[in-house]
Amino acid sequence: MKSIDIISIGEVLIDFIGHEVNTSINRTKDYHRFLGGSPTNVAVNASRLGLNAVLVASCGQDGLGDYVVRKLKSNNVNTSQIRKSESAPTSVIFVSKSTETPDFIPYRQADCEIFETQLPDEIIADAKIFHTTCFALSKNPARQTILNRAKKAKEFGLKLSIDINFSERIWPNREEAKQVLQEYLANDPLVKLSEDDCYRLFSEVKTEDYIFEYFHNLGATTICLTKGKNGVAVSDLNLGLFFQEAIHIDEIKDTTGAGDAFWTGFLYAQIEGKNLNESITIAQKLATIKLQNVGRLPDNINIKSIIE
Repeated sequence: MKSIDIISIGEVLIDFIGHEVNTSINRTKDYHRFLGGSPTNVAVNASRLGLNAVLVASCGQDGLGDYVVRKLKSNNVNTSQIRKSESAPTSVIFVSKSTETPDFIPYRQADCEIFETQLPDEIIADAKIFHTTCFALSKNPARQTILNRAKKAKEFGLKLSIDINFSERIWPNREEAKQVLQEYLANDPLVKLSEDDCYRLFSEVKTEDYIFEYFHNLGATTICLTKGKNGVAVSDLNLGLFFQEAIHIDEIKDTTGAGDAFWTGFLYAQIEGKNLNESITIAQKLATIKLQNVGRLPDNINIKSIIE
C-alpha cells in the first residue's frame, strides 16, 4: 500500500491579503499574513481531510520561511522535502481582498528554486497523486524539475494533476507557457482551470468547446472548468460532459484559495474512488466553505463530515 496520498510540488509563499473588501491594492491600507501558494494550499487542505500530503517547495532562510514551516507542521503537512534557500528570501504576494478575481503584486524569490534532489524516486513511488501548477512551471529550475519528475511519476503509475492558474504577471511569455503545458499534459493529468485562467492564457474569451478541445488535444482525459457563480463544467473523453450549478452563498468573504479548496476536494474524492459527479459535489462543498472564510479553511470545523 502506498503511504503518500498527494505529492504537491510548486510555489510556497506568503499571501498578504488586504483588509478592506473590493478595493484596489492602491487603496488597501492593511494586510494580513497567510500561508499561500496554490500547491501549498492543496497540501494543507488535503491534510485537513486526513490525507497524507507531502509538499515539495522552497522558501527563504528567514523569518517568513520559518513561519512557512511552522504553519505547515501545525497542519500536519509533511515538510521533509521543503528546502530553505541560502541566497533568496521567501516569496511574497500582495493580494486585494475580493469577491471576484483579486488584484495582486508578486515578489518572487525562493519559490522557483526547486531541485530534483528534493523529490527522490522512492517518494514518488510511494504516492498516489502528483500535483502541480502553471505558476510553478513558469520559472526554472522548478520548471525542469517538475517536468522531469512528472515523467517519472507517470512511469510509476501515479495519477497526475495540474491547476492551470496562468497569469501573464507571473509568466509574461504566453507561447512558452503553452509549450510547457503541452509537455506536462502529455502525461494525461487531471486538469483544473477557471474561466479567468483561460481568458489570461488565450488573451481573449474562448468558448467552452474550444477550451475542452484544446486541452484534450494536448493529452488530458479529464478537464474541470470552474465558472465562478455559473457553476462547474467537466469534460471527460470517456464519460462525456458534466455540469453542476454553483452552490448559492449569501456572503462571499474572500475568493483567494477557493480554486485550491475546490481542487483538493476533487482530488480527495478521486482518491476515495468517487465518480465524477460525486467528485464535483465534494469539490464544490469544500470551495463553499473556503469562500465564507478569509485566508484558509477554518480550524474549528470537521470538514470531512461536512463534505461527505
